[in-house]
Amino acid sequence: MTVDRENICRACGGTGMLADDEGWQYNCSVCRGAGLISGEHPNAKVMEVDENNRLLD
Repeated sequence: MTVDRENICRACGGTGMLADDEGWQYNCSVCRGAGLISGEHPNAKVMEVDENNRLLD
């Protein structure tokens, strides 16, 4: 299977994981941990963060 570079999630670089400045890792909120995005149906959602850019639950 080949991966089209244009479909790789730019937020996480295709890993499906993001890390904050303290090293905590979490699923990428843009691709939902898949590492790939679909150009037809982007599923990014705006999330609330605190003053340190940590996600609020």
